[in-house]
Amino acid sequence: MTKQRRSFSAEFKREAADLVLKQNHSYIEASRSLGVGESALRRWVDHDQQERQGVMPQSKALTPEQQKIQELEARIARLEWEKSILKKATPHSDVGRSRAYVLINQLSVHEPVDWLCKVFEVTRSCYYAQRLRRRTPDVERLRLRNRVSELFTQSRSAAGSRSILSLMREDGEHLGRFKVRSLMRELDLVSKQPGSHAYKRATVERLDIPNTLNREFDVPVLNQVWCGDITYIWAQGKWRYLAVVLDLCTRRVVGWALSEKPDAELVIKAWIWPTSSVAGPRVCASVGSGVASRLFRQRLWRYRMRQSMSRRGNCWDNTPMEHVFRSLKTEWIPATGFRTAQEAQREISHFLMHRYNWVRPHQFNGGLAPSRAEEKLNVVSGIS
Repeated sequence: MTKQRRSFSAEFKREAADLVLKQNHSYIEASRSLGVGESALRRWVDHDQQERQGVMPQSKALTPEQQKIQELEARIARLEWEKSILKKATPHSDVGRSRAYVLINQLSVHEPVDWLCKVFEVTRSCYYAQRLRRRTPDVERLRLRNRVSELFTQSRSAAGSRSILSLMREDGEHLGRFKVRSLMRELDLVSKQPGSHAYKRATVERLDIPNTLNREFDVPVLNQVWCGDITYIWAQGKWRYLAVVLDLCTRRVVGWALSEKPDAELVIKAWIWPTSSVAGPRVCASVGSGVASRLFRQRLWRYRMRQSMSRRGNCWDNTPMEHVFRSLKTEWIPATGFRTAQEAQREISHFLMHRYNWVRPHQFNGGLAPSRAEEKLNVVSGIS
């Protein structure tokens, strides 16, 4: 059995030395009375004499004055060390916890981990737990990251955390928006959305086609109010005009057309006219020269549709349509436009009739795509 090494405090060593220096006991008497070895007592006496003469001890000091000096020197050394560490981390002075873990891991080659954790205000247990997690990859998190990246790519870099969350919940995933946002941050995915735009305001409306809708966009019943508008698309080196018709109940695109001229023929082609299987709306809201033409108004009168025309230059009167055009132009149309008219026809058809109607989550429908919301509404109302 090994003998356990005894340790003595600085006060005990100083009092033992005083027995020899101040009370004139011999080394043998003092060592026997204290129960320590004579060689240790001689070492303590020499140590105490050197300190009283002003000699700086190499080991732990015995006198209070030398102890205070050693404490101040240790504090100075620690401050200098922390200063050197902060210099190394100057480009990352305002770091988050994940970055702090990386810096501690890099600097731990030359510096002790416990000091580094104190500098970056991170507990050692958290640091070592993070190192253990890095060694064992999170398979579930990797799967979610791949799914987020896939949905973001399918949206052509347009989907944000809300849209991706809605799409993943439709797939049966149980997670929150903050987790989706952290996954996007890990993948360096940034949604491309334009900033705010200053629209000019207008108050004058046409007397023969008044603005009867008056921004009442919340319609509880399908095929009651449709709205339409015309915008321009760059394709094959020139502007082409796109007309879109929207059902305000679920914001579903019910018709669209593309033409080289923004005339009445374009508007009539985009409109889905009532048949035996398709019921038409009672009110149609629109804006533009094509919808004010005699040909289009005669067609509305024939099918007993009441027309409401937005005020010129006031986009707030036709906000749902502006949202559709904004989504189309920012999320799907290339910045340089389409190379051919056929490509424009194909891509616009895919976005409006498939992605916008069936895939893309719509905030108005509580995160459901317009056609999904319409199916749900038909089930509730008992319509097959």
